[in-house]
Amino acid sequence: MLIDDITIRVVAGNGGDGMVAFNKNMMSLGPTGASGGTGGQVYVESISDLGALTRLRNAKVFKAGNGGTGGRQYNDGSDGEDLVINVPVGTVIHNLDTKEHKEITKIGERVLIANGGRGGKGNFHYRSSTNTSPKQSQKGEPGEKFRIRLELKLIADVGLIGLPNAGKSSLLNELTRAKSPVANYAFTTLEPYLGVYYDLILADVPGIIEGASGGKGLGIKFLRHVERTNTLFHLISAESLDPVKDYQVIRKELGDYNPALLEKKEHLFISKSDMVSPEQIRTMVKELKPLNATVTPISIHDMESLDTVKKILNKLADEKIA
Repeated sequence: MLIDDITIRVVAGNGGDGMVAFNKNMMSLGPTGASGGTGGQVYVESISDLGALTRLRNAKVFKAGNGGTGGRQYNDGSDGEDLVINVPVGTVIHNLDTKEHKEITKIGERVLIANGGRGGKGNFHYRSSTNTSPKQSQKGEPGEKFRIRLELKLIADVGLIGLPNAGKSSLLNELTRAKSPVANYAFTTLEPYLGVYYDLILADVPGIIEGASGGKGLGIKFLRHVERTNTLFHLISAESLDPVKDYQVIRKELGDYNPALLEKKEHLFISKSDMVSPEQIRTMVKELKPLNATVTPISIHDMESLDTVKKILNKLADEKIA
C-alpha cells in the first residue's frame, strides 16, 4: 500500500569535542590539540519512486553521523557523515517544531532540513602571549533535532477523477502502461496510480465520494493529489442512475477541499458508453452539456472515442512543450 503521509524524527550529527594536547617532540613545546569535526547534516532528496515513503515506515528516527574528536598533533576530527533521506518528487516537508514548510517539485532536488553541530575548538586555538600552555578546550555543539512530516502530493499533468467504479483505472491502463487494478466493484483502487502518455504524466486519483472533503471514506487522503494536476479528466459512468448528481458531488467535494480546484481545466467524459443504448447516451450528453460543454462519450472498446481522448492529450503535450 502506498504511504503518502508519514511523520519521522531527524537528528543531525553532534560536533566533535576539541582536544587538549601538547607537543611531545624535543624543542617543540606548545599546545597541539585540534578541533572536533562538524556533525553530519540531514537532507531530503527527491526521486521518481512513488513508494519511497514506504521504506521509511519502520524507522522513526533518522540520524546523521557525529563529528570526530580533535586529534593531538593539529589533526582536526573528521566531519560526520551526512544523511540523505529519499522521498518521492512532489513531497511537502513540514517541520512540526519550526512550522516551516518546503516543497520538492523536481527530481534530484535536495533540501537541508537539519544542521550538524559545530566541532569544538582544541587547546591550540586558545594559545596567546600570556597563556602559552592553555588547558582548556571546547565541547562540540549538538546537532539540530526536528519532528518532520512528509506529505506526498502527486505532480501530474492530468488527474483522472470521478466516483468509484467510473472507469478511471481502465482508461489509464488503456492509454499508458500503468497496471492500476480493475474490477467491477467500488473501491477497487485504494491508492493513486501513475501512467505516462508520451511526455504527460497521468494520475488515477481514487476514493473520492460524497463527504470526502469532510473526512468520509478515503477521499480526504487522496484529494491532496488533485491539487498539483494541471488538467482534470472527470469520468462519469454511462451506467449512472443520476449523472448530473454524480458530477455535482465530485465538483462539490473539490470545491469544499480547495476552491482553487474548481478553476482547473476540466474535460468531462461519459465512460463505458458501450454498456448502454445510444439513446441513453444522447440523453446524458444533453443533461450534462449545460454543466460542462466538453462532455464526450468514450469507451475503452471503441478506438474512435479513444482517439478523441488522445487528441486532447496530444494537444496538452504540445502546450506543455511550448
